[in-house]
Amino acid sequence: MTLRKTKIVATLGPASSDEAILESMVDAGVDVVRLNFSHGTAADHIARAELIRDICRRSGRPVGILCDLQGPKIRIGKFENNRILLKVGERFILDASCPLGNQERVGLDYKTLPDEVEPGAVLLLDDGRIVLHVEAVEGRQVICTVTAGGVLSNNKGINRQGGGLSAEALTQKDRDDIVTAVALEADYIAVSFPRSGEDIELARQLVEEAGGHAAIVAKIERAEAIEALDEIIEASDVIMVARGDLGVEVGDAAVPGLQKRMIRSARLKNKLVITATQMMESMISSPIPTRAEVSDVANAVIDGTDAVMLSAETAAGQYPLEAIQAMHRVCMEAEREYDSHHLQAPINDEFEFIDEAISMASVYVAEHLNVKAIAALTKSGSSVTWLSRSNTNVPIYALTTERNTRRKLSLYRGVYPYHIEQPSKDLGKILYDAEETLLRLGAVNKGDLMMLTFGEPIGKAGGTNTLQIVRVGEHRREQR
Repeated sequence: MTLRKTKIVATLGPASSDEAILESMVDAGVDVVRLNFSHGTAADHIARAELIRDICRRSGRPVGILCDLQGPKIRIGKFENNRILLKVGERFILDASCPLGNQERVGLDYKTLPDEVEPGAVLLLDDGRIVLHVEAVEGRQVICTVTAGGVLSNNKGINRQGGGLSAEALTQKDRDDIVTAVALEADYIAVSFPRSGEDIELARQLVEEAGGHAAIVAKIERAEAIEALDEIIEASDVIMVARGDLGVEVGDAAVPGLQKRMIRSARLKNKLVITATQMMESMISSPIPTRAEVSDVANAVIDGTDAVMLSAETAAGQYPLEAIQAMHRVCMEAEREYDSHHLQAPINDEFEFIDEAISMASVYVAEHLNVKAIAALTKSGSSVTWLSRSNTNVPIYALTTERNTRRKLSLYRGVYPYHIEQPSKDLGKILYDAEETLLRLGAVNKGDLMMLTFGEPIGKAGGTNTLQIVRVGEHRREQR
């Protein structure tokens, strides 16, 4: 049985709201769905979450839900005629007091922009397609010269080259959306444009106050976030390499190197990574990806990302199912052709936690004893984090009684979560059931060696303290 280690995150939207299409996407291999809170209402998101949960119940596959907060709106306002054409050399004004834009000026949703720029600053609009050089700031007006022109339409985003815009990471809308995300039982909540670890800690506090337990994803998309990368990684559970806005602020040529650095840093700190933005963007309107997109996805897999993400491809594209299938093919080939042992996390001189020691011992033994599978009996999933970071070529089956743990583990590279019954605290019966589960899945055959990690006493979260090696079929039959 060949399994894909790298997970696929797919954004839901108009192209993927139909139940039949969404069901086919789950069957094709989606591991986590992303609800983009920049679009739609709370009712829309709740309805989609209920639909995906229903599909998962029928299919038996755990699929996680990631709620992506909009973050601050650093955007221009609207135009009288919806769009204008800017030419190089023209004067153009960003005016915080302008109600409706025209050929000469446009308003700002981000009212504090005049306080945060100065002559000489470079502003990038619409993902860098329009470039403005700031000549002067007069009151609430930022007077610019167009250095790269084109069509500019309503509500396009603004970045400052090199970073420096100070919008708070969590707006009031984000705070309201966190309550919605908790209500729909989100497994992951993503914070847009964080500048520091404090932004992530605030999001975690708001989630907990709302009664949620979602893991926190930090989207790295500001130049300031790169400067504070270590503290943001420490504060978060997952980082997202959000290459769109990041590329605008730091320059497109810097993104590949930063991507590798972020993946490496996160893995070393035992955190998860999602690589995102334009991974297969041509598939919005084409049934096949470009060769460059295939190489991009493959390189992220080789670098050790936990997941690759589709955005408009599945949210609004013409070929959402084909995009999932293409992503699956590329990930499988990259994993097949490349020896992933180069990703092995360094073994610490000293272990801080017992479950870390057990996990690292499991990986070492499994790689040197021809073990076919590792079955990790887990309640909270913490021990599985260590196993996943090791990036062993031995498949890791996370067996848990906890529904929320199963969904959360759907994002972990190389981990395959399954439900297991725990009718009693009888260890022999539980271990026998684990063996039978792997036999049923085809993960092992009779006579194979498999490894089990678990905690005693049974059922205690975060208590993995035991490693057991068994030959399949030799378990005591009286445990049936």
